[in-house]
Amino acid sequence: MAENRRGLGRGLSALLGEAEAGAPGAASSGEGAREIPIELIHRNPEQPRTLFREAELAELADSIREKGVLQPILVRPSRLQPGEYQIVAGERRWRAAQTAGLGSVPALIREMGDNQAFEIAIVENVQRADLNPLEEAKAYGALMGRMQYTQDETAKVVGKSRSHVANTLRLATLPPSIQEHLMAGRLTAGHARAIATAENPEALADVVVAKGLSVREAEALAKTKAERPKKASGPRRAKDADTQALEADLEEVLGMGVEINDRGGAGEIKVRYATLEQLDDLCRRLTRAP
Repeated sequence: MAENRRGLGRGLSALLGEAEAGAPGAASSGEGAREIPIELIHRNPEQPRTLFREAELAELADSIREKGVLQPILVRPSRLQPGEYQIVAGERRWRAAQTAGLGSVPALIREMGDNQAFEIAIVENVQRADLNPLEEAKAYGALMGRMQYTQDETAKVVGKSRSHVANTLRLATLPPSIQEHLMAGRLTAGHARAIATAENPEALADVVVAKGLSVREAEALAKTKAERPKKASGPRRAKDADTQALEADLEEVLGMGVEINDRGGAGEIKVRYATLEQLDDLCRRLTRAP
C-alpha cells in the first residue's frame, strides 16, 4: 500500500503514463489511447468535483473544436454495463467534448478496483488549480473516512503537505452560509481561514463579500473585531508574543486549533478538532510509544 501511495503522490501524469505503458486492461504502449464513443462512457458518481462552471466548459469546448482532446481521459470497464466504461479521471474533458459535438474521445482503459479509482479521481482533481476549495476539503474528508488514512497518509497520497491538508479540512467545518460563499467563489480559502476563528464568522463573511475585501483586509477586520471585547473587559491580559508563537507552532504540527492559557507558569492547553479523523490522529500521536 505504501508503494501505491507514493505512486499516487507523483500526480496524474505518472498514473496515465503507467496505464499507457501496460497496466492491466490498458491499451498497449504501441496503440496508445483508444477512441471510445462518448455514449459508452459514464461519469463516476463518486467524482469529488460537483461544480462545473458553464463558461469554463464552453471555453474548453472551443479549444477542443480547434485542437481536439489533447490529453486522453482515464476510464475503467463498467461493472454494471458490459462493453461500456466509467470515468476515473477527465470528466471535464468528457463534458466539454460533448458540448463541442465530438462523437468519441481518446481514453486509456485500466482495470482497477473501487478504492483505487476513488483515490485516483481525488488526486486528479486536487492537483488542478481550479478545484473549489470546499470540494477539495470534502474530498480529503471522504478519502480519510473511506480509506482510514491519517492526515499524513492523505498528504502523501495527494502530493500535498500535511499542513495544507489540515488547513483545507477545516473549511468543511465552517457554517453553511460561509460554505455557500466558498462554493460560489465569493470567498477564497484564504478569506475563510482569516475569519474562521472570529466570534461571528458569518457576519464577517457577509461584510467581506459585500465590500469585496482582500484576504489581508479580511484578516485585519477579524483582528479588529476580536480586540474590541478585550478592551471593554479590562482586566484580561493579552497573550505575550512567545505564547502566540508557541500556539502557532503547535497548530502547524497538529493541524488543529490550539489555545494556551498560562497563569504564572501553570495553566491549560486546549486542542480543537474539527472531525473524528482529526481526533483519531491526535490520539495516535499522544499514545505513540517513544
